[in-house]
Amino acid sequence: MQGDDAELAAAVHAAQHGDETAFRTVYRAVHPRLLGYVRTLVGDADAEDVTSEAWLQIARDLGRFSGDADRFRGWAARIARNRALDHVRMRGRRPAIGGDETELEDRAAEADTAGEAMEALGTDRTMGLIAQLPQDQAEAVVLRVVLGLDAKSAAAVLGKRPGAVRTAAHRGLRRLAELLDAAVGGDGAVLDGVPAQRESHSGTTKPAGVTDSRSRTQKDM
Repeated sequence: MQGDDAELAAAVHAAQHGDETAFRTVYRAVHPRLLGYVRTLVGDADAEDVTSEAWLQIARDLGRFSGDADRFRGWAARIARNRALDHVRMRGRRPAIGGDETELEDRAAEADTAGEAMEALGTDRTMGLIAQLPQDQAEAVVLRVVLGLDAKSAAAVLGKRPGAVRTAAHRGLRRLAELLDAAVGGDGAVLDGVPAQRESHSGTTKPAGVTDSRSRTQKDM
């Protein structure tokens, strides 16, 4: 278990036993990414309210949760997704869950990865670009890369097969890389808040100001 995951798992366990400080630790660790996910479902205007409703349910049902940090993130994301879809239905809008997943299920992912897109996912501008993706791809990217769920956990949240989620995430990352390339000038200047690229120790490019994270191969995706 990674250090951050071990800390989150310990905080969840303590929160289940009534430790309010531990619950605040859980909230601080998960909320920003959970909010980003809800934004892909309901938009900016309603995201805070819907995510708050999700946290109320998370706090209420926390005692019944069992599992590690990754399972907790998936559990929280599933609650948030249900609250978001309830919100969309209540407003009488058609849920923005796009794409025909039957097309994705039997298609293998491409061999390459969109590393630059993954490295830049922490920026507000990139989260805005994610919102431009087809909904199935946006959800898969946020769950897999931003929330850090494995394919099986993300599939459980979305009610899809792991292979479909991998393919949707891969397609979304490729499209996201194209959007980032279009936003960044050829001279490396920063456009619209997207960080310029800098050289990493491994010889690959990465956005300035973005720290290294655990690398993901296409097999991981």
